[in-house]
Amino acid sequence: MAAPSLLNWRRVSSFTGPVPRARHGHRAVAIRELMIIFGGGNEGIADELHVYNTVTNQWFLPAVRGDIPPGCAAHGFVCDGTRILVFGGMVEYGRYSNELYELQASRWLWKKVKPYPPSSGLPPCPRLGHSFSLYGNKCYLFGGLANESEDSNNNVPRYLNDFYELELQHGSGVVGWSIPVTKGIVPSPRESHTAVIYCRRDSGSPKMYVFGGMCGARLDDLWQLDLETMSWSKPETKGTVPLPRSLHTASVIGNKMYIFGGWVPHKGENIETSPHDCEWRCTSSFSYLNLDTAEWTTLVSDSQEDKKNSRPRPRAGHCAVAIGTRLYFWSGRDGYKKALNSQVCCKDLWYLDTEKPPAPSQVQLIKATTNSFHVKWDEVPTVEGYLLQLNTDLPYQAVSSDSSATPNMQGVRMDPHRQGSNSIIPNSISDTMNSAKSEHTAMKGTSLKNKPEPKASTDSNATLHSSLATNASNHNSCVVDMLRKNEGPHTSANIGVLSSCLDLRTVIPETSVSSTVSNAQTMVTQQTIKTESSSTNGAVVKDETSLTTFSTKSEVDETCALPATKISRVEAHAAVMPFSKETPSNPMTTMKAGERQWCDVGIFKNNTALVSQFYLLPKGKQSISKIGNADVPDYSLLKKQDLVPGTGYRFRVAAINGCGIGPFSKISEFKTCIPGFPGAPSAVRISKNVEGIHLSWEPPTSPSGNILEYSAYLAIRTAQIQDNPSQLVFMRIYCGLKTSCIVTAGQLANAHIDYTSRPAIVFRISAKNEKGYGPATQVRWLQVSTELKKLKKERGKFRNLLLNFHHFPRVMATYKKNNGFS
Repeated sequence: MAAPSLLNWRRVSSFTGPVPRARHGHRAVAIRELMIIFGGGNEGIADELHVYNTVTNQWFLPAVRGDIPPGCAAHGFVCDGTRILVFGGMVEYGRYSNELYELQASRWLWKKVKPYPPSSGLPPCPRLGHSFSLYGNKCYLFGGLANESEDSNNNVPRYLNDFYELELQHGSGVVGWSIPVTKGIVPSPRESHTAVIYCRRDSGSPKMYVFGGMCGARLDDLWQLDLETMSWSKPETKGTVPLPRSLHTASVIGNKMYIFGGWVPHKGENIETSPHDCEWRCTSSFSYLNLDTAEWTTLVSDSQEDKKNSRPRPRAGHCAVAIGTRLYFWSGRDGYKKALNSQVCCKDLWYLDTEKPPAPSQVQLIKATTNSFHVKWDEVPTVEGYLLQLNTDLPYQAVSSDSSATPNMQGVRMDPHRQGSNSIIPNSISDTMNSAKSEHTAMKGTSLKNKPEPKASTDSNATLHSSLATNASNHNSCVVDMLRKNEGPHTSANIGVLSSCLDLRTVIPETSVSSTVSNAQTMVTQQTIKTESSSTNGAVVKDETSLTTFSTKSEVDETCALPATKISRVEAHAAVMPFSKETPSNPMTTMKAGERQWCDVGIFKNNTALVSQFYLLPKGKQSISKIGNADVPDYSLLKKQDLVPGTGYRFRVAAINGCGIGPFSKISEFKTCIPGFPGAPSAVRISKNVEGIHLSWEPPTSPSGNILEYSAYLAIRTAQIQDNPSQLVFMRIYCGLKTSCIVTAGQLANAHIDYTSRPAIVFRISAKNEKGYGPATQVRWLQVSTELKKLKKERGKFRNLLLNFHHFPRVMATYKKNNGFS
């Protein structure tokens, strides 16, 4: 974790949509990138459900329906998948609740649920300020504040330390309350405390940690409950314990419990001599407890002043949500002294990255041309950008373009919250999740051959004032990745891979499934084809015939191979086609792995990049982007070099957040193309018919001459795939001039089901011109499980039932009219 002085708080300064009114006593949970807020009070108790999309920076009010609960404050609020449970809270001044509501966020549907009472004892009484924590299929309720008086205007407070367990049903609904028998000394009664649940990786025993709260005086004690043995204990801690407090927040990220804000004693008061009479104030102090070592660490002390407004001002009754390794804080009340009652609700939204981001996935190839790559990698949540680097065995050459082509963006802060966003309010959680994604959603493919990664310095704790790289290139340049096959009869063969190149010179015939697979692995880059109508607000809806397509780059000439790379092959019974003579004569200089210099391609806001150039290293520098306490270099001052045809390049990428640059991904290797070969077929479609399935495609957009034939291949089951699922073996199922073919049920019965992302059957299709075969388009035909099919069928029946019920009066009126009834 960064030192306290280097904490990089970010205030979200611009957003869209209906912003909730400021409040305190509200609660929030996270569903993926969504922060969902309910309740709270400020001149009346709020009853709306607000959602903030941390990717699109958009607030919206979902159209909820069903048994909508009344507004409440200081309630219990937990999230289990896409359902949210609300328990208790203050529904009006002096009147508290013990009702339980469930929200199915996938449909924004509220339902009031009635759990069975405990087999012995009474159910929980109405309360506020309790803790309500989820672990597995159970919620744990502890403490709170009850009103002893039946008259809501005559509040007689009673602090609680009772403990309940609520068992949940899978997916929806609850079973009932129970009162576990606990061991050890029970924590003292309290309200407005926090409780989190944490389970160490090396221990299967989850533990609940209760900290602070209020029982007439603020508390600073820490309690631990082992949820397996139901034993209470008070762990010994190291470090500086945070001041006594209530109305604070506690959030777990990794093995740390982060404590922020709350009411604490006023400076100069001796809380030991006069705990009930001293004055209290809000704080912005920030600490964490390492739950493995039981050691407190102070990140922002209570005495640190903030004259630059560089972090959230003091507050209590706010909400905090962890999304990935990022903490979001919103609203709360700010009062200096409780006795003065000068409390103002904050309306600001802040976030803080608590760790450097993890390494992204390997860089994947979408498209290659003679002088450019279109690449992507899997998104990393809550990052501000990505640093993409490459190196090559080619000696660096002279600058090929004016360095002024890249605008000077040094000092521009990358703020993910200034993106454009769709103002349409999503109808469901799935709509919301996809509203920020592009039309072609990237999915993880099979892994690329890994090589040892040279060490590179990635130390950085600086504030990121980064420039976004602008890689201009002709995006319409043709794809000429090359793929060749054996022209003669075949009996057995393999898929040989070189630097992510797919070699189909020898392909398994339909009558044989024996093969040898090279030690290298096939790399694929996928793009989901949208098959839904435009009424889904950007949600990518996939049925059992949804497709995922991607292009794979193939190797054509052994002389284009990267140095020290071997290809494992099985010789076919017929002679292999001679190698192409179109190999460029660019010299290559082999460098030792430790001597390879990584050059920056640039910093990118999104997880895709069009790479046609890279920045040359200044003389004597091993890496451009050594970010310590300095900003990323001004790329406009650096020289650039173009990519060269027929050349291998290695790529790696690292994510960037407020803590700096994270570790780099594993290395990927791609080759630029040699001109003259056809591009990959496009617009692949799959439909079912009586014989099996109908597979069709469109000709390449860049045929580079006349297309002589197409070949289609099916990934099949073999012993090699069972040992290494990432190495697919293909059987040719079609060769001809038509842009479609039938895949029979018998062929499909031998298909391999690929589980690298979601279960799918894999096809490849390539085109051939006078020079030979070009790159293959790979298609993943998603397979829906039997259980999911049944669920969809039942859901369809239910929807039809609702539809028929809705239209029943009109249908009956029409029937009576048409049949002469009065």
